[in-house]
Amino acid sequence: MSAPTKTVRDRYTEDQIAGFYAAGYWAPSSFNALVAEEAERRGDQTFIFDSTTSLTYADLREKALRLAVGLRRQGVERGDRVAVQLPNWTDFAVVAAALSRIGAILVPIMPIYREEEVGYVLRHSGAVAAVTCEEFRGFGHLAMFEELRSSTPDLRTVYVARATGSADAPALDSLVVDGDLAELDAEAGPDSSPDDGFLIVYTSGTTSRPKGCYHTFNTVRASATAIMKSLDYTENDVEFGPSPVTHSTGLVTSVVLPLIAGAKSYLMEAWDPQEGLNRIEQHGCTVTVTATPFLQMLMGAYDPSKHDASSMRLWVCAGSPIPGAIVEKSHELLGFQTLSLYGRSENFLTTMCTVSDPPERSVTSDGSALQGAEVKVVGGDGLEVPRGEEGDIAYRGPSHMIEYYDDPEQTAELFTPEGFSRSGDLGRMDTDGFVRVTGRLKDIIIRGGLNISAREIEDHLLRHPAIASVAIVGMPDERLGEKVCAYVVLAEGQPAVTLDDITALLHEHKVATQKLPERLEIVPAMPMTATGKIQKHVLRADIQAKLG
Repeated sequence: MSAPTKTVRDRYTEDQIAGFYAAGYWAPSSFNALVAEEAERRGDQTFIFDSTTSLTYADLREKALRLAVGLRRQGVERGDRVAVQLPNWTDFAVVAAALSRIGAILVPIMPIYREEEVGYVLRHSGAVAAVTCEEFRGFGHLAMFEELRSSTPDLRTVYVARATGSADAPALDSLVVDGDLAELDAEAGPDSSPDDGFLIVYTSGTTSRPKGCYHTFNTVRASATAIMKSLDYTENDVEFGPSPVTHSTGLVTSVVLPLIAGAKSYLMEAWDPQEGLNRIEQHGCTVTVTATPFLQMLMGAYDPSKHDASSMRLWVCAGSPIPGAIVEKSHELLGFQTLSLYGRSENFLTTMCTVSDPPERSVTSDGSALQGAEVKVVGGDGLEVPRGEEGDIAYRGPSHMIEYYDDPEQTAELFTPEGFSRSGDLGRMDTDGFVRVTGRLKDIIIRGGLNISAREIEDHLLRHPAIASVAIVGMPDERLGEKVCAYVVLAEGQPAVTLDDITALLHEHKVATQKLPERLEIVPAMPMTATGKIQKHVLRADIQAKLG
């Protein structure tokens, strides 16, 4: 597969590009160049750290250059794709900066992915090299990559981060070359452009094969900059990073955002809510962006007699819509402000509540468009529907990807006649431009011709003290087509709920009888993607099998 050569000019007009630069949404420095700029300003200040390693801004700049030259000597060229499957380790930032320096393209893969997903990404992206670890949390990542080599002909070499010396594969550190930095800089050749390919991040694939969202550094930077301004984020902040850095959320908010602001970023390698509370206190973390389940689990683990989370000023929930009940409960319990952010891998940030918005906006909405972006709620014809009506949430602005990599058909299907990118997410926009995500286009249950929003029922049920998590799905019915089924995870220490309990709660909230769940499934945990999204297609298959 040939190297991708498309740039922003394959997506944006010259007038749009000039406008994004003039407004400051885009800037002339690559990711690597931004690292170098911050190293000049901050040198010995810690930038990124995990439980065992720490890098200053100067450390990152030097190690990235030495690794970039090592990769170049191994034949990695501009436009080549390099897959990276690592835990939340500082090594990820080094690899990303090194690839940026030589113009190679980062293809991150989340650690939770296994043979089928990893093999697909390797083959589809045409990755020529990969960086992984020997083992993490009992799983042999290196062994998996070695097994996949026969089915991934483009993959030439697999490098091992934090190698123990027990594996035959070359250690990543062996590529970090010695020598004079000025001479190595010359050997590395010209820096990449922020308008060339920087990243291919694959969608979660909850319903189909993942798609590769092909971004430049400027399309990534635009979202990070908008988030920074929306949160009043400064060099004094300490990012708390349990979200995978190999996914959009972690990459943008635990790496690019603190880099732009000149802040510090703590990466948590494996999520545990009790330990998360300890690390927040230990490192004085102030801001985080995670999927909603992270916050729900943290709230369940919090004990005011044991934990001090007072350093946290903001918790931003992304990845899936945050129920209003969680916004209210988290503030009462932990004291920090909880904000909602709605985005997707195609453009990272779509809408967001900011620190200056009234707090109730995070209860009633998922924010508004920011930083030169435009958002419309459109109908099937791609044109905007009247405010308050439900439709497909569509985006146009400086953070949109160039394309779905190697998939022109699905790329073309995204856009409306006005050039807005359809999300496939349903929502409503109020008169002030605030959007409420109501579900996926495929997350509507049709009972006897009545459209039922799963999100509406879920928001109500999460107010029940015994319910920790809920997912509403359609179950097949011969007469009505579909009926409503509720999957529930019980809160720890709470008595079990019955179907009568949950329908009584919904009656209290004046929910129409036709929308009420007609079956309740109590489960120990929800099937989740690595980004915290409930895999509803798994639940639909489960209830269909149970009904025979």
